[in-house]
Amino acid sequence: MSLHRRDWIAGLDKGLSLIQAFDEAHSRLTASQVSQRCGLTRTAARRYLLTLQHLGYAASDGKLYWLTPKVMRLGQAYLESARLPRLVQPSLQRVAVGTQEISFVAVLDGYDVVYVARNGQNRSMNTSFALGARVPAHTTASGMLLIALQGPKYVDDWLQSSPLTTFSSYTITDPQAMRQDMATIREQDWCLSERQLDPNYRGVAVPLRDHKGTVLAALSVSMLIQNESPAQAVRRVLPLLRETALALMPML
Repeated sequence: MSLHRRDWIAGLDKGLSLIQAFDEAHSRLTASQVSQRCGLTRTAARRYLLTLQHLGYAASDGKLYWLTPKVMRLGQAYLESARLPRLVQPSLQRVAVGTQEISFVAVLDGYDVVYVARNGQNRSMNTSFALGARVPAHTTASGMLLIALQGPKYVDDWLQSSPLTTFSSYTITDPQAMRQDMATIREQDWCLSERQLDPNYRGVAVPLRDHKGTVLAALSVSMLIQNESPAQAVRRVLPLLRETALALMPML
């Protein structure tokens, strides 16, 4: 989306970038560290941090700053206002009951997928599968599916600009192998991904399309890899996933 210069609010852009400077590896930062990660002067970074602290989105011990749970209101606002998570929830429950697995709906955000709806018991699952989690697209069935369905040019651009980071010994890091997998996924219109993020899990995903045929999200299930072969897992869950996606199509 293009935006006219007069409509651009630089302060909002910088404030949101500052919030995103905090992550698992950088949970507590000094003003200097924030300035380096955001490309701001230390003085500007400190003013933004103090403003966030005043608003309750950050806390500080006088040297280090960290985010507070209030930041979660930003993501919660999406989950409560967006139409998609509300529409798919009953269908997710049916998938979870029908497969006895955890079901998800994920959307593509840049080169990551974000889980916007889920249903099923937590069990001993990787926290990366939690509601609202952001995961590199190449490590999940949903992400690979959504990237592949953007078309060959998008896949090429993605491979050139997004590193295929290793998360397990099974993670696909070879661009040519990934390109071939993407072509197969695009042709069959579903995806099986195994051990890419967590060596104990596999996922199967199908696209969720609206009534015009536009891909909006991915519907998937995640399951522990036990005594079931990949082919057996696909035969067990894929028909229900496809049936559910087709039933949802007129409503999306």
